Amino acid sequence: MFKRLLHYTRLVCLFIPLFFINIAFGQTLKPVFDPNEYLEMLRITAVTIGVEWNLGLPAPKEYHQVYKSDETELLNKWDLWLNKDNSIMVISIRGTTKDLASWLENFYAAMIPATGSLKLSESNTFNYKFSDDPKALVHVGWTVGLGAMMPSIMTQIKKYYAQGVKQIIIMGHSQGAAIAFLLNSYLRYHIKDNQLPNDLTIKTYCSAAPKPGNLYYAYDFDYINREGWAYTVVNAADWVPEVPFSVQTTADFNPLNPFRNAKKALSKQGFFVALYGKYLFNNLDRPTKKAQRRFKKYLGYGLYKQVKKHMPQYQQPNYANSNNYMRAGIPIVLEPDADYYKEFPDSSSNIFEHHLLKPYYTLVKKIYLRQ
Repeated sequence: MFKRLLHYTRLVCLFIPLFFINIAFGQTLKPVFDPNEYLEMLRITAVTIGVEWNLGLPAPKEYHQVYKSDETELLNKWDLWLNKDNSIMVISIRGTTKDLASWLENFYAAMIPATGSLKLSESNTFNYKFSDDPKALVHVGWTVGLGAMMPSIMTQIKKYYAQGVKQIIIMGHSQGAAIAFLLNSYLRYHIKDNQLPNDLTIKTYCSAAPKPGNLYYAYDFDYINREGWAYTVVNAADWVPEVPFSVQTTADFNPLNPFRNAKKALSKQGFFVALYGKYLFNNLDRPTKKAQRRFKKYLGYGLYKQVKKHMPQYQQPNYANSNNYMRAGIPIVLEPDADYYKEFPDSSSNIFEHHLLKPYYTLVKKIYLRQ
């Protein structure tokens, strides 16, 4: 009896320190897709969005709101949340609103280099770095959106880091997810360049996200989050992850891609083979390049004039000759079934039926939690 009591006493003594260590250091983020964590992020997003797009999700359970930003000129907005033991901060980025200025940001879809500078106003020049790859390109509208919010985001991160909060979850749905990609890259390169502490842990959920940049940006994003720190959650019935329009030309290929140098290779063939080959190649190559120039004209120069009405001091950047948009992040695909379509049927009168928070919330619970 005494030996058994001694054994139990030793076990208690062993686990008590672990209990207090857990209290002292709080919750630890892990590089895995956590369905319960993602559902909590959706509940936070519902509050960030407000009544406009929120269709009845429950209130957040584990986090409380500590900061709400002001709206920017293109109606971007974000919130900061802390978990119960103040060990994790959540940056929740609002998506598109129903106002024209918010939609302008989405359609302003010319590409710009993933490292550069944007003059947003007399008081805000946004110097950004989203990639080390000079071939990486990103969406100009969402870069403008992030740049307008970045001063307040950095202020709050530094404030709560000074209070010991060293873990960050970045969460966005729809347009908010597109900006979440860029924010993740921005913070990671700030850490790499010693502009932020290297003991920050960053985890990202990009929910219902459109495509944020070109192939080389996507490669870079997946590489810098390669240990499992960034997820893109997609409802397969949702059309928003299919946009923006993407056009691939031979100029988008790697330098050694044979299609990029097809004309040179064809010139080494016999006269008639070269002549016919170049004819076929031009018929395939020219339409894509013409389409790309049109996208640049209308989604770059044309939309800039409308954006300028909301941001009078914004200076137009140089746009890249590319619109080769690609997806990024570790995909979490939510595949609808017959029961899903009974609750959320296709409807031409409601094109956002599969894009809102409730369908995503419902599918994650059913697929991952068997509810």
